[in-house]
Amino acid sequence: MNGSKESIKLIANNKKAYHEYFVDEVYEAGIELFGTEVKSIRMGHASIKESFIRGEKGELFIYGMHVNPYEKGNIFNKDPLRTRKLLLHKGEINKLLGKTTEKGYTIIPLEVYFKGSRVKIKIGLCRGKKLYDKREDIAKKTQRRELEREFKSANIRV
Repeated sequence: MNGSKESIKLIANNKKAYHEYFVDEVYEAGIELFGTEVKSIRMGHASIKESFIRGEKGELFIYGMHVNPYEKGNIFNKDPLRTRKLLLHKGEINKLLGKTTEKGYTIIPLEVYFKGSRVKIKIGLCRGKKLYDKREDIAKKTQRRELEREFKSANIRV
């Protein structure tokens, strides 16, 4: 084992998830992929904007994750929207499935990235936000932006 850290390269990000949900816990999972899908993801052709995660028979699957077909993949290309299995430890899967049976909890994909040479997905155990929570977040974001703008203009004048 060498002392260097594995490089992380972000491929897809689900910004909408942080706006729509409170993220309580975050997990890192692997994804079961074919070779042409990995090559396509390496080129940055993946999206998790409309995707969601569901548990079936003690396993987790991601639905709606779009991976563009690889240009040079010809017959080896798979369906871009196919259901893909997530790779987690059994204990983590059981914990997540147990939490989703509680009212208001769901599992949402947050990021897809390369960790070394492997494709990983960051998933979050989330609770849905109410409309007033979203308004509160927007107000905080606007206030922070205005403070940054004032700070920036104050630094320019100096």
